[in-house]
Amino acid sequence: MINLEESLTREMLRTNRGGGYHSTTIVGCNTRKYHGLLVVPIPALGEDNHVLLSSLDETVIQHGAEFNLGIHQYTGNHFSPNGHKYIRQYDTESVPITLYRVGGVILAKEKVLTAFGNCILVKYTLLEAHSPTTLRFKPFLAFRNVNTLTSENAQVNKDYSAVKNGIKTCMYTGYPDLYMQFSKSNTFVFQPDWYRDIEYTKEMERGFPYKEDLYVPGYFELKIKKGESVYFSGGDTFIEPDKIADRYEEEVKLRTPRTSFYNCLKNSAQQFYYRPTENDAYLLAGYPWFKVRARDLFISLPGCTLAIDDPVRFEKIIVTATPAIRHFMQDGSPDKVIKEIEMPDVLLWMIWALQHYSKSEGLGKCNEKFGNLIQDIIDYIRENKHPNLQLNENGLLSSEGKEKAITWMNATVNGKPIVPRSGYIVEFNSLWFNALKFAAELAALKEDTAKVAILNAISTKTSASFIDTFVNGYGYLFDYIDGSYVDWSVRPNMLFAVALDYSPLDRYQKRVIMNIITRELLTPKGIRSLSPKSEGYRPYYTGTQKERDLAYHQGTAWPWLLGFYLEAYLRLYHLSGISFVERMLIGMDDEMSKHCIGTLSELFDGNPPFQSGGATSFAMNVASILRILKLLESFDIQEG
Repeated sequence: MINLEESLTREMLRTNRGGGYHSTTIVGCNTRKYHGLLVVPIPALGEDNHVLLSSLDETVIQHGAEFNLGIHQYTGNHFSPNGHKYIRQYDTESVPITLYRVGGVILAKEKVLTAFGNCILVKYTLLEAHSPTTLRFKPFLAFRNVNTLTSENAQVNKDYSAVKNGIKTCMYTGYPDLYMQFSKSNTFVFQPDWYRDIEYTKEMERGFPYKEDLYVPGYFELKIKKGESVYFSGGDTFIEPDKIADRYEEEVKLRTPRTSFYNCLKNSAQQFYYRPTENDAYLLAGYPWFKVRARDLFISLPGCTLAIDDPVRFEKIIVTATPAIRHFMQDGSPDKVIKEIEMPDVLLWMIWALQHYSKSEGLGKCNEKFGNLIQDIIDYIRENKHPNLQLNENGLLSSEGKEKAITWMNATVNGKPIVPRSGYIVEFNSLWFNALKFAAELAALKEDTAKVAILNAISTKTSASFIDTFVNGYGYLFDYIDGSYVDWSVRPNMLFAVALDYSPLDRYQKRVIMNIITRELLTPKGIRSLSPKSEGYRPYYTGTQKERDLAYHQGTAWPWLLGFYLEAYLRLYHLSGISFVERMLIGMDDEMSKHCIGTLSELFDGNPPFQSGGATSFAMNVASILRILKLLESFDIQEG
C-alpha cells in the first residue's frame, strides 16, 4: 500500500443500480477524471455521469498535531498529503476497509455505495487511541461531467445551508444539492478554497487534459472516542442522521463476500445491472464510461444472470429489451437507452442469448416465453427487412461495413473503421446458421412442420456456402470476404463457428481452427484480436487515444473471446479438456487482485507482460468467464 508504484495501478469500483458509482485507487488517490467518491447520472444534464464529490480527506488530530490521511497528485509528480504512509491494511472482501495507524491511533475506514439512490456511506471506527482524538473531514467537490475537467472560476456558487449534522451545497445551476452529513453532531467551518493543479496520470497517458482544480468549501470536525464508530453520508437526498448507521449495516448485509474467484465475478456481474426506472432492467457494457450497448447486452446477458443462477433477472432484461427490438424491426427506430441496436449482428446475438436461456430453463419454457420473438426475428432477416443485413441466394448474410464499423471490432479513426469488415463476415454467418438451427428446434417443438422444412432448407444452403466461402487452403477461416477482396488475416472471429451449439464445420475442421487459434492467438489473458504473423499487428494498447484506437483490434487480447475459446475446447475434448481449461482460468483468477480489484478490465496487451487497458470493468469479459465456470460445474455433475 505504501509503494505507490504498486498501489496506484490497483483500482476499486462500487456501483449502484442507477448507473452511479464510486471508484478510485486502493490508496484513495484519484488517477482518472472518472474517479470520485460519488459519481452519479443527472438526466437533466444528459446521459453522462457527473462527479459530485471527488474525495473526502480525513485528518487525525491529537494534542494539536495533525495527521492528514488523504492523498492527491500535483504537478511535478508531487503527492500531498502523504496519507498512504499511514495505511497498514486494506481489505475488500465484503466492503473496502482501510486500516490507518498514526502513532498510537488505529482508525478503520469502510465504504459502501447504496444499491438504490445516489449515496456513499463511510464508516469510521477508532480502534485504538491513548488520548482525546478529533477527526477533521475536508470534502473536495467537482460538480462536473466525467468527460471534462474543472478549473477555478468565479461562477461557482459558494453558498451552503446547514442541515442536521451537516450541510447541503450546490456549485452550479442544474445540479442537485449535495448533502454531506454525519451520524453525530459536528462543527462545520466555512473556509472556501480551490486546490489547484491536481493531476490524473491515466489521462496524461492517454493524451487527454489531465489537470484539475477542485473546490473545498471548508471542513467538518468532530470528537471520537476509542471504540466509537462515526458514519458519513454523501448523497443527493437528505437522510436522518440517526438512520445512517442502520442504513449502512443494511447495505453491508446485501453484499456477497469476495471469498473466491466465482464470488468476485458474481459481484462484478451484478455491478453491471442498471435500472433507471422501477420497471426497466438493463446491463451496462462496462465502467467507468460505457452505456447500455445492444451487442454487449446480449453477449453479457447469459453470463451475468443465468451463470449466477438468476434467470428472473434474465427474463426482466429481455422483457425490457423486447419492445426496443420490435420497434426497430417495425420502423428502424433507435432506442433511447439501448445504443447501437441497428448493428447487423444484434438480433443474432439476442437469439444466442435466448438459446442459453433454453439450456438453463428448458426448451419448452423458452418457446413459451420467447418463441414468437425468435421466429419473428428469423422472418425479419429472411425477408431482408434489416437495413444492413442482406440474405443472399447462397444462404449467407452480407453487410456493408466499409464506411461505418458494424462489428464488435468497431474502432475508428476520423470516422472510418480501422478494420473495415464488410461483405460476408464470418461470425455473422456462424451466428446465422446457429440461429436457423435453433429456430428449427423450437418450431419442431410446436410441430410446425412447414416452418421446420423452410428453416432446414435455408440452413442446409447456408452450411454448404459457409464451407465454400470461408474455409481456405490453410485450414482456418477467412475473416470476411467483400466482393473480390478476401481478408487473409488470422483473427479470432472464426472461433464462433466452433463454439456455437450448431456449426457448419465438421470435427476435423474445428480441430484445425482451434490449433491455429491456440498457436497464434491464445494468451494467458485472452484471445488476440490479430495474429502476430498478420500484417498490422500492434499488441500494445498505449500512447495517445489515436494510437490506442489503432491497436484496439490489431493484436490486443480480449478475455470475453477466451470464454468462447474454452467453450469450444470443451466441446471438442469434453472431460479430457477440463484440466487445460482450469489452467487457463488461472490467468483470469490472478486478475482479481490486480488492476481493478475483483473484476476484469476491457482488454490486455497481446504481448507480455499483458498489461490491462481500456475500461476498468467490462461486462462481456466477466460474463464469458462466468459461463465457463458454470460449464465446468456441469461437467463435474456429469462426472459425479
